[in-house]
Amino acid sequence: MAEITASLVKELRERTGAGMMECKKALTETGGDIDAAAENLRKSGLAKADKKAGRVAAEGRIATAQDGGKAVLVEINSETDFVAKDENFIAFTDAAAKAALGAADIEALKGAKIDGQTVEETRAALIAKVGENVQLRRMVAIDSSNNVAAYVHGGRIGVLVEVKGGDADLARGIAMHIAAMNPPYVKAADVPADFIEKEKEIELAKMSDKDKAKPADILEKIISGKINKIVNEVTLYGQPYVLNTDQTVEQAVKAAGADVVGFQRLAVGEGIEKVVEDYAAEVMKQAGLA
Repeated sequence: MAEITASLVKELRERTGAGMMECKKALTETGGDIDAAAENLRKSGLAKADKKAGRVAAEGRIATAQDGGKAVLVEINSETDFVAKDENFIAFTDAAAKAALGAADIEALKGAKIDGQTVEETRAALIAKVGENVQLRRMVAIDSSNNVAAYVHGGRIGVLVEVKGGDADLARGIAMHIAAMNPPYVKAADVPADFIEKEKEIELAKMSDKDKAKPADILEKIISGKINKIVNEVTLYGQPYVLNTDQTVEQAVKAAGADVVGFQRLAVGEGIEKVVEDYAAEVMKQAGLA
């Protein structure tokens, strides 16, 4: 049996990222065999990951990577904002985003490699380290010969945008606008007909009997004006450009001789039902005060 020295524990910690006591215990159990200890810690990490897999992970981070006209966004979730700001979590999300440049989808990403281990294995090891469920939720990508911009705001909102013509600064400005304003559509032609019809019904129902009694052509103009305003609000091209509110986005794009081909936008946790915790009540309960 090899002596369990401080240097051996240190080496195992550097190899696995596990805590000092976990490393010492693993070395003791394997008689000082560092390879066997590392393997046991990996298995332990996978077991912990399985136990935490059912816990809601609605916080996290959007990470991006870009190589020329190819860019990706990856959403990786944690249970708390505290872990989302942890340096180990951030390093993992950045590495996963780089690996995603060569992956077709989120399932393929799980099998991609980070420093010799798969992304899935690295995720499991991270769970053991941070003590929370961590999930690779989704990724989106653009691969084009046009101008492509990738923008992430505060790690919470990420945007990819493809612009034909213009330059990199224009594409980045448009990406920033999309992050801030979250338009559902690019142009008026992209807005579904059923959405328009539903809005017409709503606007008509809101009108007074006096307005409804106006001649049909005048009534149509009133309704059309209201619908045009709504369409501008829900389309990228119709919105005032956040970098120059004297222009619409369409005016800014056209002035540069460009056209927005499309975009992708991700926000952390959207669509996930979050569990609201009453931490004060939980602490009191544990303390026997409730």
